[in-house]
Order: sequence, then C-alpha cells, then structure tokens
Amino acid sequence: MKDSPGSAQLLPEDSSESDISARFRKFLPVIIDVETGGFNAQTDALLEVAAVLVRMNARGDLVRGDTIAFHVHPFEGANIEKSALDFTGIDLASDMRHAVEEEEALREVFKAVRDEVKAQACNRAILVGHNAHFDLNFLNSASERNKLKRNPFHPFSCFDTSSLSGLAFGQTVLAKACESAGIDFSNKNAHTAVYDAEKTADLFCCIVNKWKDMGGWPL
Repeated sequence: MKDSPGSAQLLPEDSSESDISARFRKFLPVIIDVETGGFNAQTDALLEVAAVLVRMNARGDLVRGDTIAFHVHPFEGANIEKSALDFTGIDLASDMRHAVEEEEALREVFKAVRDEVKAQACNRAILVGHNAHFDLNFLNSASERNKLKRNPFHPFSCFDTSSLSGLAFGQTVLAKACESAGIDFSNKNAHTAVYDAEKTADLFCCIVNKWKDMGGWPL
C-alpha cells in the first residue's frame, strides 16, 4: 500500500526545502499513525503503519506531501485483541490486505523518512501523532524487535496533535478537532492508518500555519 492513490498532495511550485529546518530546529516533523492489535507495544501486533511527509512552501505555510503506508503481518507470537479488530475493522484474512513483514514495512518507511530528512537539510525526524506516544512506542518496539539500527526518529520527543488541538480548538478527539479546524472528517473512513495519518497531518499543518498567521513565527 505504498504511496496509496489519492493520499498525497502535489507540492506548490514555490515550495522550499530549507525553511522547515529553521522552523523546527533541524527536526523534520513526520506524521505517523499505527493500527494495532491492542495497547501494549511490547506484546501486541503492529497491523498498519502510515507516514505522511510535510514541507514548507515559500509563503512559510506547512503543506502535506507524500504518504507511505503498509499493512503489516503480525509478528510471531503477537497478541491480537478481538476488540481491537472490531474497533479498526481490520480483517486479517482479507485478500485485499497485501500485508508485508514488519521489517520490510519499517525499512521502507525509515528509508523514505531519512531521504526526506536529508532533502530538507534536517538532522533528524520527529514523530507527529494524535496521542503521539502510543504511535512512537509501537514504532520503537517494532524497530527494536527487528534490530533496525537506523531509526530516523527522535527516541522520545514528539509533537502531539491531541494536546495542540486542545490548546488551539478546545478539542482533543481527532474528529472533533478536525471539525473545529474546518477539515473534512469521515468517521466511516477513520481508524485506518492512512486516513488518520493524513487527517492528523492536515490538523498539524493547520495549527502550525494558524500560529504563524497570528505572529507566532518567525519571531
């Protein structure tokens, strides 16, 4: 499910690949969403992962770029709660999943992120997520489980759009925050890694751009 159709937006012709480095102290924000077999990052399966890249255009606005996403085979011995599958609607037996092993999914995601870090003149990626430490914990656990030594993300720092949207809009639930921000949100399509990651990316860009327009950056 890499670069799924309709998931990426074309960048404006006046996009810049350097300003984002200054904006976030040489950290590149990358939006991550995972769907899992439960809440325990050590024992529960990683079932979907999506990464959304962002760039800054010449006007200083943050814009959504490409999406890299995979369905993932549960690792050997992984716990999968039925309640988690009921919540996400994931059908592990579906012929449409086209799932790959954890190692392949993470290697592809990490490579795309490292390439973008370099292209944007940044030093490292920082994870952006809605309740971000949940996604970061699963990403880190899967990386360690597969002995991947080149994890491009900061190991514990992140941007959490739940907190940011609570500050900006008085809403902490993703659907409610998007509604307050004027971002279309479909509960029918929610709880897939691609959809949630792209909506989280739109929300993050909206908050960052709103802060800029209010005079918060550049100082």
